[in-house]
Amino acid sequence: MNLDALIRSFFEEDVKEGDHTSLSTIPADAQRKARLIVKDEGIIAGVELAQKIFHLRDASLKMDVKIKDGTAVKHGDIAFTIEGNARQILTAERIVLNCMQRMSGIATMTKSYTSLVEDLPVKVLDTRKTTPGIRVLEKWAVKIGGGHNHRMGLYDMVMIKDNHHDYAGGITAAVNSCKAYLKENNLDLKIEVEVRNEEEMKEAIAVGGVDRIMLDNFSPEEIKRVLPMIPEGYETEASGGITIETLRSYAETGVDYISVGALTHSVISLDMSLKAF
Repeated sequence: MNLDALIRSFFEEDVKEGDHTSLSTIPADAQRKARLIVKDEGIIAGVELAQKIFHLRDASLKMDVKIKDGTAVKHGDIAFTIEGNARQILTAERIVLNCMQRMSGIATMTKSYTSLVEDLPVKVLDTRKTTPGIRVLEKWAVKIGGGHNHRMGLYDMVMIKDNHHDYAGGITAAVNSCKAYLKENNLDLKIEVEVRNEEEMKEAIAVGGVDRIMLDNFSPEEIKRVLPMIPEGYETEASGGITIETLRSYAETGVDYISVGALTHSVISLDMSLKAF
């Protein structure tokens, strides 16, 4: 689903045949102004999206951006003003707020992680632990917060997780089957294999044809021990219950990537309001 179609689905969910409150209380030709007021501290995200939402609702609405996405904000900051048809501003208000509050929460959470390891070459990744239907927005917010996107979905990268190789009869069988499938279907996709211990890691290396090895639920000490066993050319990723308290210790192991589900599944939205003036 492209972004315009996603926004239209938001209006379909919220408005359907009409915003009866605004239609019944506001004159059709009323022109008004409003401003987006931040009521929390954090990293703002969704300003660019807000422009798209307002303009898709009414192309004549004029938005004046005061604070750009990715900027640190505090209580009382004005992110933007919007001017135009009062009915259309009110109809789009809640959709804009819901998106911006959620995205800003994710960007703030992501920034709190990435700032801890910004002096190291490791990349902090999101996961597929996202809200159904709005993954594109949540992963956008991760990037605004300084993080990096893992695969967008099941379609743009192969990740052979523990359940896959358990069902397939082992890592070797799963990887060989995957390579044959990609060749038969003329697909050029990276292959990542999740491993749970040193033996599985060695098997993933031995079978070959793997681009990235995910060391799942390894401790930092275990990663330091096994990382020298992984030949050059393989990307490495640490995953599994990594918290903001343990992130630095994982980053210092020398892995290329650290994936953190909490960036999208355990965030608190930033409070903000759209107020007339």
